[in-house]
Amino acid sequence: GTGASNDLYINQAVVFIEDAIQYRSINHRVDSRSLWLYRRYYSRTWQWILSLTITIILALAFIEKPSSLTITSDVRYRLPAWNPPCGLTESIELLCFLVFVVDVAVKSYLIGWEEFWKNKWLMAYILTLIVSLTDWTVSLSYFCTENVRIRRILRPFFLLQNSSMMKKTLKSINSTLPEMASVVLLLAVHLSLFTMFAMLLFARTKDGQQDKEWMRYFRNLPDSLTSLLVLLTTANNPDVMIPAYSKNRAYSIFFILFTVLGNLFLMNLLTAIIYNQFRGYLLKSVQSSLFRRRLGIRAAFEVLLSLKDTPANAQQSYVSVGALLQVLQKVEMDSRCKQAIMRSLKISSCDQLSATQFQKLFEELDKDAIKQHPPSPEYQSRFMQKMQFAFGHPYFGYLGNVVALANIVSICVVLVMDADKQPSERDDFFLGAINCFFILCYLLEMLLKILAMGLKRYLSYPSNRFDGLLTVILLVLEIATFAAYGFPHPGWRPEFMGLLSLWDMVRLVNMLIVFRFLRIIPNMKFMALVVTTLLDLVKNLRAFAGILVVVFYAFAITGIMLFKGAVVPLGNTRLNYIKKVVVVVVLYFKEKCDFMARSGRFQADAIYCLLRLLSVHLICRWAKIYFVAWWLISSVIWVNLFVALLLENFIHKWDRRCHREPLSDIEYQRTVELMFRDVLEEPTEEELMEKLHQHPHLQLCR
Repeated sequence: GTGASNDLYINQAVVFIEDAIQYRSINHRVDSRSLWLYRRYYSRTWQWILSLTITIILALAFIEKPSSLTITSDVRYRLPAWNPPCGLTESIELLCFLVFVVDVAVKSYLIGWEEFWKNKWLMAYILTLIVSLTDWTVSLSYFCTENVRIRRILRPFFLLQNSSMMKKTLKSINSTLPEMASVVLLLAVHLSLFTMFAMLLFARTKDGQQDKEWMRYFRNLPDSLTSLLVLLTTANNPDVMIPAYSKNRAYSIFFILFTVLGNLFLMNLLTAIIYNQFRGYLLKSVQSSLFRRRLGIRAAFEVLLSLKDTPANAQQSYVSVGALLQVLQKVEMDSRCKQAIMRSLKISSCDQLSATQFQKLFEELDKDAIKQHPPSPEYQSRFMQKMQFAFGHPYFGYLGNVVALANIVSICVVLVMDADKQPSERDDFFLGAINCFFILCYLLEMLLKILAMGLKRYLSYPSNRFDGLLTVILLVLEIATFAAYGFPHPGWRPEFMGLLSLWDMVRLVNMLIVFRFLRIIPNMKFMALVVTTLLDLVKNLRAFAGILVVVFYAFAITGIMLFKGAVVPLGNTRLNYIKKVVVVVVLYFKEKCDFMARSGRFQADAIYCLLRLLSVHLICRWAKIYFVAWWLISSVIWVNLFVALLLENFIHKWDRRCHREPLSDIEYQRTVELMFRDVLEEPTEEELMEKLHQHPHLQLCR
């Protein structure tokens, strides 16, 4: 009937608007049953279950064999770790796989068969589940004794595919790889050329006394490449050049040229290329997100046109305000945006909305989130008004900063004076007295600010919450110290009573006081700009942190499988094997390096070469590939990506600071999509309508 059709159109509009809010694709089924399932799938409950499942399956690596449930990682001192019995972690893993199977089945049904074959992520999701379940079956058939578990390396994929922003980021990184590959290739050429030069410069000579550089760093091609690759990271600088430099100062020119060309030019060129290319691809990604939002809003407008009570107009289509109000009542969106749209509707006082007006209403989603601070209390007494003016003035905050600085200086003076004294010789009377005085000052400052601003307004500022929390903690610690050791007096020395000694209590208080000095950051504009840039990166760029977790996790699991048992404690069953290796190495040195023994340097050099042999030859010479790959991905590519994003965020903040100074009572909060809002292009109506007509499940009335 008409009522059922109208309900369907309202529900379709609700889902399309929610898709627009979350930057989701609208290419999914739009019948009543599918819409109900779609909203349940993207509900907080199911998404929370899915996130919990991903967390659990990633955390299994910490309790699976080899277990990480030990206090120390040193094989010499740690007790045998508890390893779960076969079937325990596998049962938990199976439950997680069942959740993922339900997840992929619902996703596949909602988007339809046609869209399924276009979705590479969904097909990769299914393939990962098939491989994981097959590997899980193999594990049980071997009673959990197999060493290689492929499914453990694949686990980060579940985290990756669950985040649309992480997938966009990964796509941007993938698009940037060709440009990065050119510079990495140039780095490889640079490394290869200098390796050949090094092998020619530091070739073996007849005088064994002068061959230290050759023996330690440039003995063969793999060792030479490794030495210069490590020098590119500056990890072995200046150790790698010391033997040659001791022989002739002119050899330092070779290492200086290598470092300058590699570190100062090529590595910084890589940063510039990544910043330039990745910013462009990220901008395109954000542009596509904007298109999705506009498309979702326009789709909601188009389906509302199908309502039976929609006013007819031959020249232009209109949607009734009443229909939009019905939709807004059902939509799950931020209360701030919903209230702003409601206010705009009341102000406009019109009964019909065109497509342009409809789209303009929802531009509220693109605006900065504004946090308004509560008003200060209004006192009737003239004396209280003067108190409020005095203690609410910015100069009172500056005075608090001066007091905090004086506290830091006094602590530094006392620490320098007591640096060389034994604990029994220290007298903590002066330090305890000044701490007590300054903590009372902090308490008085906090109370006066609350009096001037009111409790709600005081707590609305993050800097005040930071100050207040540390002041309360300091006060509690000071009271606990006085209860255990009495008030400060001459001869107030550290002694152990209860949980902490007096010296530990005083040190803890001093550390918190030093930490409290960070309150000056909001008063220094440039420092505040830097800190807010870092905080915005933490809040808004979680996708990059997620990909970093994926990379760390995959390399950690791979490293466990590759190097399992490489480090063994003394007394282990492999000790006899190691003794045989030591005998072989000593015989080798006796035959090949007799000159070391004659010069009294045999033992030290033998130990050095033995360590190199154990770390490289006994494990596998190919292990270097693992560590080089880790360095390339984590240090070269990922660190430069982070620098590029840091620069972009900082430049954006700097530009906004130069063009607009925010009011004192307003805080602006921006998401990563809004970082590029000023340079994004609005999609045209033709583009939106063309995309809507390509929708596989939606039939428009026009």
